[in-house]
Amino acid sequence: MTDAYGHARTDGGTSTSEVHPGATLRREGGRGPSVGADATIREGTIVYADVTIGDRFATGHHALVREGTTIGDDVLVGTHAVLDGDCTVGDDVRIQTGVYCPTGTTLGDRVFLGPHAVLTNDPYPLRTDDDLEAPTLEDDVSVGANATVLPGVTVGEGAFVAANALVTEDVPPRTLAVGSPAELRDLPPELDGGNRP
Repeated sequence: MTDAYGHARTDGGTSTSEVHPGATLRREGGRGPSVGADATIREGTIVYADVTIGDRFATGHHALVREGTTIGDDVLVGTHAVLDGDCTVGDDVRIQTGVYCPTGTTLGDRVFLGPHAVLTNDPYPLRTDDDLEAPTLEDDVSVGANATVLPGVTVGEGAFVAANALVTEDVPPRTLAVGSPAELRDLPPELDGGNRP
């Protein structure tokens, strides 16, 4: 909900956040999402009521942030990206265009998800009633464009998943995962050292 000046009204107050026309901050039971200062929420984006977001949040167009999600400071959720509920996102995270993060995903600080990266949480889609197992990406992980990370996988701190990789097993910290299925290699020196905030 916004006032006449496009400022977000969250939990009954106002912030310095800007909500573009056509964006939706859902309200339930008289309560909307908690959005920190200096956010920019662009047209077509939907943020559910029980979402908590830190300062300097920004979205592209038509992003979706579903219920129970907690987002830190300085996070970008790109155009058509989806955080599909009960996700935990750290600080200084970049989620690029078309990324999908399923229910229960955990992203550490300074994680980068390239365009159309897909994380999954259902080990046997529609085949059995198994529990969902969301992936965990620890601090300073980078995932390249069109890569896929399968259910229950943990990608360790500082690891790098190459574009188009299919990650089927845990990736140790500071390791390169490349190929389909992904092979694990030593992290090249130029990729070591973590991501810039």
